Amino acid sequence: MKFLRLSDVPIKYKRVFIRADLNVPQNDAGVIMDDTRIRASIPAIKYALDQGAAVMVTSHLGRPVEGEFQPEDSLSPVALRLADLLGRKVPLISHWVENGVDVKPGEIVLLENCRINPGEKKNDDLLAQRMAKMCDVYVNDAFGTAHRAEATTHGIAKYATVACAGPLMAAELDALSKALHSPQKPLVAIVAGSKVSTKLTILKTLANKVDQLIVGGGIANTFLLAKGFPIGKSLAEPDLVDEAREIMQIMESRGAEVPIPVDVIVANEFSAQARANKVMVDQVQDDDMILDIGPRTAAKLAMIISNAGTIVWNGPVGVFEIEQFGGGTKMLAAAIAHSPAFTIGGGGDTLAAISKYDISNQIDYISTGGGAFLEFLEGRTLPAVEILTQRAN
Repeated sequence: MKFLRLSDVPIKYKRVFIRADLNVPQNDAGVIMDDTRIRASIPAIKYALDQGAAVMVTSHLGRPVEGEFQPEDSLSPVALRLADLLGRKVPLISHWVENGVDVKPGEIVLLENCRINPGEKKNDDLLAQRMAKMCDVYVNDAFGTAHRAEATTHGIAKYATVACAGPLMAAELDALSKALHSPQKPLVAIVAGSKVSTKLTILKTLANKVDQLIVGGGIANTFLLAKGFPIGKSLAEPDLVDEAREIMQIMESRGAEVPIPVDVIVANEFSAQARANKVMVDQVQDDDMILDIGPRTAAKLAMIISNAGTIVWNGPVGVFEIEQFGGGTKMLAAAIAHSPAFTIGGGGDTLAAISKYDISNQIDYISTGGGAFLEFLEGRTLPAVEILTQRAN
């Protein structure tokens, strides 16, 4: 994948517009609860400042109504946190499209929530052109929004004199391309979650690429149903059994496999007080709920992982938030952590599992992309990435 990187572009004394992803969770008092995304944006900003650029940074925050500014939509708490991390003032500029921005080389300003601007979400051409005139170099460092064609993620990149990827965006694309386009074999994908329907396209895309497709959670229950196993009152989608069979057939026709659980952990209720019982997969009773894979299955999957060349992980294989149903995810997390394979993990629940089992330092790349990560796995073209590749040509 060919695209221009920030490090490829001379930016001294240039006006540099960085689209970052600073959409951080806050409590009702406006206190930032997790500043991971702000910290992830720092390398691009520091690089531009160190190179002597005049730096403008913007991001969306929440879901504001275009043209109707509300105090809770403001990037003000983000500006304060950025100032702390950079050790310098970070002025927050409102009405920046209408009034323009005065920023000198070596200085930084934060441009107020870009989604307040009318036309942002619809990728309005006129808005994009006005923003492009504000800068000499446009930098997209917000992979988490790459699946959306908006004025600050796509439109401005069409019209800016130079359009390039920031270090965070470039790292995401490098890691995902390595995992999916030129993987070290065997390529193993772990796709888990509550519903097949939300990840059906991903499963079908991966079925044509991977050597082993490990499924977990409610998705695995649907595959068990497709194999004729009883699942009691477990979460599943009976109307997608045919799709599950089709995915298994695609894999089998390629000499690949969807390893089905041989034992599972069940309970009569979904709660932290529920008693966990280990049963063979053909012994699930009518009032049982499957809430995790069993130890035999976990050991079998850990062996597959230990022999992998590349691992893509999206989703825990059980209800790992409840201790007695976390054994499968914990064992797989340990296997991934100790695997010599190139490993990449992404998705909210996956990040939570990586954090819980304290293995972040043992995963080669952790994607914070969310929806963009999933759409990349689906094989979709991400608009913000596509425009960068077009501009590189």
